[in-house]
Amino acid sequence: MNAPVLDEHIDVSQPRLYRDDAWAAPFARLRREDPVHYHPESPFGPYWSVTRYADIMKVELDHGTYSSAQELGGIQITDQAKGSERPSFIRMDPPRHTAQRKTVAPIVAPTNLANMEGLIRERTARVLDGLPRNETFDWVDLVSTELTAMMLATLFDFPQADRRKLTHWSDVAIANIEDEDAVVKSEAERTAELMQMAEIMAALWKERAAQPPKFDLISMMAHGEATQNMPLPEFIGTFGLLIVGGNDTTRNSMTGGLMAVVDQPQELDKVRADAALLPSLVSEVIRWQSPVIHMRRTARHDTELAGKTIRAGDKVVMWYVSGNRDETSIPEPDRFLVGRPKARQHLSFGAGVHRCVGDRLAEMQLRILWEEILRRDLQIEIMGPPVRLFSNFIRGIRALPVRIAG
Repeated sequence: MNAPVLDEHIDVSQPRLYRDDAWAAPFARLRREDPVHYHPESPFGPYWSVTRYADIMKVELDHGTYSSAQELGGIQITDQAKGSERPSFIRMDPPRHTAQRKTVAPIVAPTNLANMEGLIRERTARVLDGLPRNETFDWVDLVSTELTAMMLATLFDFPQADRRKLTHWSDVAIANIEDEDAVVKSEAERTAELMQMAEIMAALWKERAAQPPKFDLISMMAHGEATQNMPLPEFIGTFGLLIVGGNDTTRNSMTGGLMAVVDQPQELDKVRADAALLPSLVSEVIRWQSPVIHMRRTARHDTELAGKTIRAGDKVVMWYVSGNRDETSIPEPDRFLVGRPKARQHLSFGAGVHRCVGDRLAEMQLRILWEEILRRDLQIEIMGPPVRLFSNFIRGIRALPVRIAG
């Protein structure tokens, strides 16, 4: 028997909710009154909203029931355009997912992270020391985007001089073409841009395949049994996944974190007093920002979740941005709170077989950024409102004007 539902439908799929930062109230109501809510009509078709932490975890951990497979719809509430599907291992279920993920996972193994820490710190210090003083500049451009672009270029062994191409392709891959400010305005334009990416990556791939294996993502895939013979749509999808995954969580957490600590300076004071709280700051920033708004699954068979009957083929959307504010699982979730218990138990990286493969790298980049900001005692002032991304998938910040006192 299905539990009672709201007497109205709340459509949290609207991108403007996230551009306008107006998502908190509708999700609070859904968690309170109808935490697994069916919306029969939306621009993206009918879908289930899963809004509480525990229910999201049930969906995440049951990939036998809730599929990520491209052929069933993939991982976004938006279905990829017919003829423009770009499968990748995030859009696969085990065992194919597992084999491809294992090919690239060594790039973020603990030993390699330790080897990269010095380089990340040197770059972070150089970027911070080069920032203007006593004048307004865009934090997203000069810090968040710059640091993540350099890291992406390193992971791919891509020319550093061309690193902003990686950022551009990430923006192209996630762009909502309905946005008047989108970098691409049609699926055809998106496909053309991603084909240019594929041509450049294919040239590097051919070079790496002819050389002995090296420790970069292109070489790993060129020599990996599960990835070396990908068809073109999967080639494009996989590179798009790795670029977006290596870019958007970190880039937007670098900006969202600054906004949080400027708004709540006493939380950064805790870290100044006790450096052991830095990992907690990092985890709280990632929870607070929730850079990935949702992930979608498709039910393989009829099932029940929180008293609701979900039918085979139904679109099931896990709203991470809501689960990370779930008062039934996270104490005082609407507070930005350094030192909270179990700080890493947030949903921003997903869970189960699809947990973000680069989670530790993202945490390390953020930790080093805050260590270097604190070492310099930078006094950063936000000079105006952020420009947010028009998207229901990535909780992005496109620009943030700031000023550092000299």
